[in-house]
Amino acid sequence: MNKGLLFTICIAFTSAAAFAQKVQKLSDYFPAPNVWQQKTPSQSGLDDDAIRKAVAFAIANEAKSSHDGVISQYQSFGKEPMSEAVGPLTERAAATGLIIYKGYVVAQWGDPNKVDIVNSVTKSLLSTVIGVAVDRGLIRSTNDTVASYVPFVELYNPGGSNGSESNQNDIIYPFASAHNRKLTWEVMLRQTSDWEGTLWGKPDWADRPQGELEEYKNRKRNEPGTVWKYNDVRVNALALAATNVWRRPLPEVLKETIMDPIGASTTWRWYGYRNSWIVLDGHPVQSVSGGGHWGGGMFMNAYDMARFGLLTLHAGNWRGKQLISKQWVDQALTPTTANTGYGYMNWFLNTDKKLLPSAPEKAWVHIGNGTNMIYCDTEHDLIIVARWIDNKAMDGLVGGVLKAIAP
Repeated sequence: MNKGLLFTICIAFTSAAAFAQKVQKLSDYFPAPNVWQQKTPSQSGLDDDAIRKAVAFAIANEAKSSHDGVISQYQSFGKEPMSEAVGPLTERAAATGLIIYKGYVVAQWGDPNKVDIVNSVTKSLLSTVIGVAVDRGLIRSTNDTVASYVPFVELYNPGGSNGSESNQNDIIYPFASAHNRKLTWEVMLRQTSDWEGTLWGKPDWADRPQGELEEYKNRKRNEPGTVWKYNDVRVNALALAATNVWRRPLPEVLKETIMDPIGASTTWRWYGYRNSWIVLDGHPVQSVSGGGHWGGGMFMNAYDMARFGLLTLHAGNWRGKQLISKQWVDQALTPTTANTGYGYMNWFLNTDKKLLPSAPEKAWVHIGNGTNMIYCDTEHDLIIVARWIDNKAMDGLVGGVLKAIAP
């Protein structure tokens, strides 16, 4: 054989072998319902001292926000117009978290069983039930317009007639304006829709307004897909649309398709607002919110958060059953053109290591205010749930845990 060709083959083989060593096969251990097996860091091949330091770091960097949910919500959003909470809020725990390595719990702190608001981690669960709808053909494509699935919505407001014969004030058209008719599921999922309107008493311009308020309210709308803007009113509009597609309360859908199959507890809750009730097939249904901006959203414990993280780490597969298609997970992890650090809501990506310099670029985090985070790292078969940690300390915690893993 030609020596040059042989050399090339050897180099190619060596490179392929090196690449294969970097792509770690994930553990096939999944926790059963109501139990999660634990190992000490040393039993898992981790550095005990490094894990202890990482946990101590998380505790020392607890968020400064109030433990009182109402006060905390005001601290976060009180300066915004129309910022009053309209959904439930509760007292939160102290700094809490879990480190899951190769499927096993290797460290925990705080009170992982405490059911607390997860804030915008809710968005990742909302996008997941939309993904299941796509997988099942209820939504043909994320490139379809939402308006083609949601012509109008009847509000549930018994005894609230406006006195007119048609009572049209009980009917809303969330995707009927010239701008909103163009919006696809894709741009709604990526927060690049610039949806316009008022929903559940909250106008879109009231969420994190920019510049002079009057100018912002009356500005020209951005073309869908061109500008990224984090906005909970638009997320709630997406939740309303998903509710109409499923024709069922989204908490029921999530329980049946995701939470029960992954063995989640019975303690999690998903709420909307006091005024976010609609009529579906003759029944009153609450349209849930996509976060805790005005209260409501998802409340769950750290173990249930970790189970969801483990599901996404395994590309939607749980014990050999594909609960979410791998294609959907791949889409969720595809960078948004207008913000390459964001996939589908609320899959925050580590593109160019901007979010977490200490972590692999392919890692991602489900993030909610607080900060509540579910760190997912396929390269290290690692899940970190951290609750009520200062936002600036996220990378310090992740970097501390990664130091415990032998190179």
